[in-house]
Amino acid sequence: MKVHFIQQDAWVLPGEYLAWAEHHGYDVTVTKCWKYEAVPKRADADMLVVLGGYQCPATTKEECSYFDAEGEKDLIRRYVEAGKMVVGVCLGAQLVGEALGAPYAHSPEREIGPVEARLTPEGKNDPFFASFGDTFLAGEWHNDMPGLTKDSVIIAESEGCPRQIVRYGKYVYGFQTHMEFTHEIVAAGIEDAGGRLNCTGKYVQTEEQLLAFDYSEMNALLSSFLDTMVGEYRREHRPAVSQVMK
Repeated sequence: MKVHFIQQDAWVLPGEYLAWAEHHGYDVTVTKCWKYEAVPKRADADMLVVLGGYQCPATTKEECSYFDAEGEKDLIRRYVEAGKMVVGVCLGAQLVGEALGAPYAHSPEREIGPVEARLTPEGKNDPFFASFGDTFLAGEWHNDMPGLTKDSVIIAESEGCPRQIVRYGKYVYGFQTHMEFTHEIVAAGIEDAGGRLNCTGKYVQTEEQLLAFDYSEMNALLSSFLDTMVGEYRREHRPAVSQVMK
């Protein structure tokens, strides 16, 4: 298995996504956008994970010289067309929607910190989320949310955001939520914000609350989702017996 990460900014780390991949011994490659590394042109891995960042899909190169939204959307389409696994996270989820023709939107509420999310009826029937309870705590740090295509399905929602997890295809998901969060990532985000968050809101927690929270349970849920999806992907792509014998 090969997993490729698109990492937009230095502090927005892969967290549990990377820990999961390393635990299984998968081959991992990373495009570090903030270091001006070019977005690949080919879908060479089995799974593409597009991480978040402070940008939005409409951010131009004049506004952020290293952010190549069009290049990332083109790569996402290549993976989708190849039938490979794609997971977009926060900004990445919005880029997945945009790549498939669904413009991103502003979320009804700003969310920063864990919130209670719930599976929709469709989410409860998605086998990749079998380990999730009807409700679960989801990490957040966003103002926007992914758009919806005519074939997309909302898997999870929260009071502040109706599009926490969206399924765009059998192996294509947008996670507006940060199930990958760790204490290290959150601490780096707070430091990047100057040590104090300069925003408030109904679903915005304090720096102290963010740093005190144990993210391990949501990490375990994310790993379970990834394991289940990869298991199905491998079964579907397993070579026929005749091909193996050759």
